[in-house]
This record gives sequence, structure tokens and C-alpha cells, in this order.
Amino acid sequence: MEHIYENFTFPPDQSFTVRTEELEVKKYTSLKSHVNFEIVLLENCMGKRFVGDHIEDFNGAELVLLGSYLPHCWQYHNTINSKRPASATIVHFYPDFLGNDLLTKPEAVHLNQLFTNASKGVLFSGSIVAQAKEILIQMLHETGLSRAVLMLQLLNKLALSTSYKTLSSPSFNIIETSTEANRINRVFDYIFKNFKEDISLQDVASVVPMSSSAFCRFFKMQTNRTLVEFIKEIRVGHAAKLLMEGNHNITEICYKSGYNNISNFNKHFKDVKGSSPRDFVKKYKTVTEPI
Repeated sequence: MEHIYENFTFPPDQSFTVRTEELEVKKYTSLKSHVNFEIVLLENCMGKRFVGDHIEDFNGAELVLLGSYLPHCWQYHNTINSKRPASATIVHFYPDFLGNDLLTKPEAVHLNQLFTNASKGVLFSGSIVAQAKEILIQMLHETGLSRAVLMLQLLNKLALSTSYKTLSSPSFNIIETSTEANRINRVFDYIFKNFKEDISLQDVASVVPMSSSAFCRFFKMQTNRTLVEFIKEIRVGHAAKLLMEGNHNITEICYKSGYNNISNFNKHFKDVKGSSPRDFVKKYKTVTEPI
């Protein structure tokens, strides 16, 4: 699948943009990414959702938050109601659209976590979808400070929502925003540079530096997973990317992703992706073949 980088320029009188558009029901075969964060509300359509290495069917309205540089694509196969078009309402923004100071305030702790999760893509469900739609409709008809206030209301509702799931594995995007960004990013940098090798807890903890026990608590708090789980996700995410590129066979990808034997690789891949590497490739080829 082709990967296209988009570069948006905001109008001089706007720090973020919001628009609505009708969608053409067809198979898009290009992943897009951009430096801006994106909130998208899709309505009256069904198809396939691609976010990083995440692939899943969708059906009906859905609300997604995407972080910087996260590749994404929706393939629209049909409408739910044939009498009206499929549509998307899209917001592009930077997390600091009202200034860096906002994210340093204690009241912004949930907002920081929301933006951290956005690096993997966040799919919302339940009543928050209708609530977000109501605010987005208002935003389309407001300007200036009134629109900015609505934007804060929207972000606050998303940040406080518990009805969501993250989509892509961490290896597709390491752009994170959190109160511990400097320390956790040093850890991420070390892991991403060395995940193909044996990595010990002591090696990673020394990067911060912390004791092993303190690091385990810190890492679990920042990522909601253990170091072993995270490294497994990084290796499987890297393997998924190589499988999607189609330039290597599964055995080659096993060793290029930090594994020493194919059985362990297959087990970890299925743990993370829910299917074997071979089935993952078959599924990907099926949904990306041109009509």
C-alpha cells in the first residue's frame, strides 16, 4: 500500500481547522500521515479501517483520534442508508494549539494521557460518539474564540471518556506527549534501536537511570504494560510492517524482528495480532487488492 505524507497549512486566523465532506464509496489504497493530530467522525458508511498496523472492519458511525505521523486509511465499501451520502467531519490541530502552558497545568493530566494514546490511534464508542458529533456540528458554525472553547470541550470529553480502545502497536509511532516525556522517550529510543537484540531489564533501567524495581513501576505507569510486553509488541509491530511491505519471507522477518526461532515468533505474533503471520499476510492482501 502506498504511503503519502500530507502537509497542511492553517489559515492565518486559525490555530486548528474543522470541515465536513462527503465520502466517495471506493477502495482507497494509500495510507496517509501528517504532523497534525486528527479527529475524524465517519457516518453512514462501512468498510475497512487501517491505522498503523491495525486492520479491522467498521460499520456505521465511528469516532477516531490520530496522533502525529500515524499512517491511516479508511476503505469505504458501502453506505448504511443508500438515500444519503457517507460523510466525514475532520479536525486537524496541534496539541499545543492554545500554547505550551496549557499542557503543563495540573488540570491537563487527562489531556496529556489522551494525546499519549493518540500516537497509537484511539477508537471511541458508546455515547461519546453522539456527544462529539453535537460539538462538531456547533464548531462548523462558529469562529474565533467560540470555536476554540468548543474545541476544548470536545477534547475534555474525549480525555474523560472510558469507552475507547487504542488501535496500532507502538512501533508504528513513538511520538508521545506526557509529563514524563523526556525520560520515557529516552527509554523508547533505546528499545527501538536495540529491539532486534537481547534486552535486559537492567540495560533499559540504566538508561533513565533507575533501579530495576523503580523502573518497572515507572514503565507500567507510563505505558500500561510491562517491559516484556512492550518489547514483544515492538518486535511484532516491526514484523507486521515487513509483512505488509512484502519484501521478505516469514522466516527472514522472524530473524529481522529479534526472534531466534520461528515457533516463538509465531506464538508472539498471534498473541499480539490475533492471527498467525501467514494469515495476517493473506488478510492484508485480500483487503488491499485493487477492484
